[in-house]
Amino acid sequence: TMSVKAFKLVSAVEREMLMGDKNYINIECIECCGKNLYIGTNDCFIYHFLLDEKISPAGKITFAATKQLHKYLGLKKPVSELKAASALTRLLVLCDNTITLVNMMNLEPVPTGARIKGAVTFTLNENPVSGDPFCVEVCIISVKRRTIQLFMVFEDRVQIVKEVFTPEQPCAVAVDGYYLCLALTTQYIILNYNTGVSQDLFPYCSDEKRPIVKRIGRQEFLLAGPGGLGMFATVDGISQRAPVHWSENVIGAALCFPYVVALDDEFITVHSMLDQQQKQTLPFKEGHILQDFEGKVIVATNKGVYILVPLPLEKQIQDLLASHRVEEALVLAKGARRNIPKEKFQVMYKRILQQAGFIQFAQLQFLEAKELFRSGQLDVRELISLYPFLLPTSSSFIRSHPPLHEYADLNQLTQGDQEKMTKCKRFLMSYLNEVRSTEVANGYKEDIDTALLKLYAEANHESLLDLLVSENFCLLTDSAAWLEKHKKYFALGLLYHYNGQDAAALQLWVKIVDGDIQDSTRSDLYEYIVDFLTFCSDQDLVWKYSQWVLQKNEEVGVQIFTKRPLEEQEKNINPDDIISCLNKYPKARVKYLEHLVLERKIEKEKYHTHLAVLYLEAILQLKSVTTDNCTETTELLFKLRSLLQKSDLYRIHFILDKIQGTDLHMESAILYGKLEEHEKALHILVHELKDFHAAEEYCIWNSENRDVQYRQRLFHMLLSVYLSPGASDCALVTAAVDLLNNHAAEFDAALVLQLVPDSWSVQLLSPFLTGAVRQSIHTKRMTQAALGLAQAENLIYKHEKVKQKGTPILLSDKKVCQVCQNPFCEPVFVRYPNGGMVHSHCAADRHLNSNVNHHSSSSSNQT
Repeated sequence: TMSVKAFKLVSAVEREMLMGDKNYINIECIECCGKNLYIGTNDCFIYHFLLDEKISPAGKITFAATKQLHKYLGLKKPVSELKAASALTRLLVLCDNTITLVNMMNLEPVPTGARIKGAVTFTLNENPVSGDPFCVEVCIISVKRRTIQLFMVFEDRVQIVKEVFTPEQPCAVAVDGYYLCLALTTQYIILNYNTGVSQDLFPYCSDEKRPIVKRIGRQEFLLAGPGGLGMFATVDGISQRAPVHWSENVIGAALCFPYVVALDDEFITVHSMLDQQQKQTLPFKEGHILQDFEGKVIVATNKGVYILVPLPLEKQIQDLLASHRVEEALVLAKGARRNIPKEKFQVMYKRILQQAGFIQFAQLQFLEAKELFRSGQLDVRELISLYPFLLPTSSSFIRSHPPLHEYADLNQLTQGDQEKMTKCKRFLMSYLNEVRSTEVANGYKEDIDTALLKLYAEANHESLLDLLVSENFCLLTDSAAWLEKHKKYFALGLLYHYNGQDAAALQLWVKIVDGDIQDSTRSDLYEYIVDFLTFCSDQDLVWKYSQWVLQKNEEVGVQIFTKRPLEEQEKNINPDDIISCLNKYPKARVKYLEHLVLERKIEKEKYHTHLAVLYLEAILQLKSVTTDNCTETTELLFKLRSLLQKSDLYRIHFILDKIQGTDLHMESAILYGKLEEHEKALHILVHELKDFHAAEEYCIWNSENRDVQYRQRLFHMLLSVYLSPGASDCALVTAAVDLLNNHAAEFDAALVLQLVPDSWSVQLLSPFLTGAVRQSIHTKRMTQAALGLAQAENLIYKHEKVKQKGTPILLSDKKVCQVCQNPFCEPVFVRYPNGGMVHSHCAADRHLNSNVNHHSSSSSNQT
């Protein structure tokens, strides 16, 4: 076992003070009460000393014993035992099997001569049951065989309370309340003398060695067990602590929390009750007494008395920490709780946890270190300060004094080992990341976040960007310099942005894209800048970088205008300014106009016309280069037609003039349609383009949201174009027949029959005729049904009227008007359906008011 310096042996009474040169005198027993030390000798004397504890400036403890007096008892027998009863100022003295009461100060027997006879040994009950403060309870092993006696001892009298018989001869006894812990000849037992219930503990042979029975606390005893074990037992006969390992021949034992001290022939041994380990061994020959008195442990040989002075627990803990015995130090610190005031203990214990954390940290035991730092509520800057340059220059932090560890910095701790240093940095990263959002960070979030940023940047860690785009407290000056040093320009831009310096951020990012500085963090940085400008509320910045963005890529760059949040667009930027800015960038300009017209649906003629003209010019430009319709031309034609069809805002004549003389027949047809010149439009579709399907579609989309007559008129026009004189083309005839057969419902059958040539057979037009007849019959039947319903409703009203007329209405000059409460003067009135009657002029006024106020009358007010 590793040693701890828990106690120091200090001499208290030298041999000379006691016996001078009388070699035959031996110390038999001792008692200590406060500063009073009593010694009983083999020649029937009692000595009284005053013990004075002295502490030198260096912290060394010494004891000075001053002899007060000595007293001969006159029995020529050794003084076997001494026990002080300070409440009674009495000393109980056992000599020649008799316990005598003497005065503590003058050692004179009490005048009454009160004594207890026939005692082999005795002990006091330190947990008395009587409750009388001026009385002590004494338990003796009697000279009678197998007998224990209990007495109450007062200032000048004694009184027997109980006699208890034991199964075997008792050798040693300790008392707690009603419980006796007894060493019998072959075993230890617990006996409740009030109830008589006994409980065997464990076997033990008293012939081979001296038993030890010692009360060490409330309802708990320490016993010398078999095999050199120091056993703990409670009054219930159970052991709540693991035993300690003594030597086979222990003479005495005492408790000085958290240690159990034992004495044998050659040594004093010290074991911890907290972990049962042997902590210290002190050589001590010829010792025969070891006792503790109110926390003071005294040992004696036949010739001298010594005191075991405990070293302060804090000193012991610091010694353990200094030798890196973290577990033992923490166990001892926890155990010290009961000896130290709560506030003082908490401060001390936190500091010990922090020190232990640094010891584990230095051994790269990071999980353990983290737990200790957390429990000890470490000011995390203590840890950060170990890492050179991590704390911001502006930090006011000063390390704890006295220091929590022995290291200047990480270089010293790792002795320059790069691998260890990397591990330490990785640990700090994860630790800071964990604590930054807890209350541990309160008050110095800047220091934590700045340190974390520096670690991430140095390690090229992916979390650097996450830190900068979320809420953080990184100090700008320190962080910016560090990011620049590590060439983290993109991250530096994010830092500037977080601190409201968007101009600086953009300047950096643009330099990266232009290749003036190197940073490969984002391969899509150009797109990122576009996105950034899109949501940037600083108009000046948007305009400043708009040219750069558009030069790089027109179609992507224009997004800074098209994808801006709508309220931003409506509020801040004038579309005309943007259009003039985009004049140098044709593709971007088209995209922006499409955004205005098709997405935002802005109803301004100039934008619609401008977009149509741009489409037209692009188509004509492409057609001049190639005669084939490439994909781009097809796409543009589709866009132009869609715009011409759906929009009503562009200047039709202006566009029509531009189209004249080109082969854009379909577009011309759409424009004529917009001018309501449908015959021209249909003529182009049928005769120029020969696209009969397009002609049918033309009739459909041009008559959308119009009445049936309008649609019929268009279809009749198309039929007329197909059947116009001189159009003997078979394709036209077929188209006309198909038109009739597929769209029978869109025609007035009577008019069609006048138009079609007589030479056409009924069979040719049978689908059309069938559909027309069916439609005619359907219309007739629907009309009949509607007429029938109307007639039925009319009948209901007539019936109601007859019913109303059939009920007589009585009017007298006693009836009053419901509106003005005046009687009727003439037989003219208005009656409501609920039977209420009012003057005709009151009803008229009321009706007028309700109309003015836009109130709909309730059913009870309807005439």
